[in-house]
Amino acid sequence: MHLKILYRGSLISCNYGCEYCPFAKKQQSAAELATDKQEIERFINWIAQNSHYKFSILFTPWGEALIHKWYQQALVKLTQMPHVHKAAIQTNLSCKLDWVEDCNKAKMAFWATFHPEWVTCNKFLSQCLELNQRGINFSAGVVGFPQFKAQITYLRQNLPIHIYLWINAVKKELPNLSQEDRAFFQSIDPFYELNTQHYPSLGKTCRAGKSLISIDGEGTIKRCHFIKSPIGNIYDYNWEDSLFERTCINETCHCHIGYVHLDYLELDKVFGSGILERIPHNWDYNLAALLTGESKYKA
Repeated sequence: MHLKILYRGSLISCNYGCEYCPFAKKQQSAAELATDKQEIERFINWIAQNSHYKFSILFTPWGEALIHKWYQQALVKLTQMPHVHKAAIQTNLSCKLDWVEDCNKAKMAFWATFHPEWVTCNKFLSQCLELNQRGINFSAGVVGFPQFKAQITYLRQNLPIHIYLWINAVKKELPNLSQEDRAFFQSIDPFYELNTQHYPSLGKTCRAGKSLISIDGEGTIKRCHFIKSPIGNIYDYNWEDSLFERTCINETCHCHIGYVHLDYLELDKVFGSGILERIPHNWDYNLAALLTGESKYKA
């Protein structure tokens, strides 16, 4: 069985202070960070011990993880395990990147987010180009506020064409966007409009809870990040009994890491093996041509 895991431990602090983020500039004590480190190490040991499974893991921290060495070390260890298919992480790319040389690069992936208020275009672009030069698969993206259009244009013009640049739709701001704004975001990210929806999910089947699960630092299993009821714990001897198909109990699903796993949307066909790190299947071959129009990048 190939089990996908969304891991979110006790980390709730970040080195950036984005206004829209609840964890901006939040500080944690040394003891709290030590707890997060212990949780990560226990989780890595559990993955190592369950070699009869194939795993793909996406770290989705409430904050920036890669400024902490234990997350870097976790990714190094995971990518070196034969039964781990992929290890990916959401990050603002503010850390040094030399440590990726110790990873199995074929199994490593980044979901990198650009925060224009906290880092320059050139700095973020430099980090992206270094990842590319080091041979690491990654997607890059920006939250879709119209005031960032110039920076988004600059990134798309200067990133290699094979790098997917996604735009996160700000759902509550959609009524305030002009048609020109939405057309611009769609011209940068052909899948932008997919991210603008609240998809009906109540009673719909989903891979979450069966072949994908959410795990916290204590090992508690939830079917996904958006349904809070626990279904088990990975550190219990019978944890596998919690893995079976369920229908969703929420009215709608609107976050990318949730709705991509709804069966009826069939977005696994769009993202393929890049579904965790948000890289569309065969992006560089089949979709990059959508971004080559003469005036497509004008803000």
